[in-house]
Amino acid sequence: MLARPDAYRCIECGLPYLAPDFNYYHGMLEEGPAYWTDRGLLCSPQCSLAHHKKRRAEGTLPQEPAPDPFEVPPLFRR
Repeated sequence: MLARPDAYRCIECGLPYLAPDFNYYHGMLEEGPAYWTDRGLLCSPQCSLAHHKKRRAEGTLPQEPAPDPFEVPPLFRR
């Protein structure tokens, strides 16, 4: 399966991940994005709130927290 071209962009405003204005957890790029949802990354508190309001209006709010998009599950378990 091909990766989506916008997989590393804010799903609300389109700001690319690694852009200077993108918010990272504890302000550190190494910690990954500060905001995300089951549909993708969000660059800021403003985009996070806008996305939440949009999902609430659609009636599609998630019922549980989305998994960390940068956490890779183990391929093999012993």
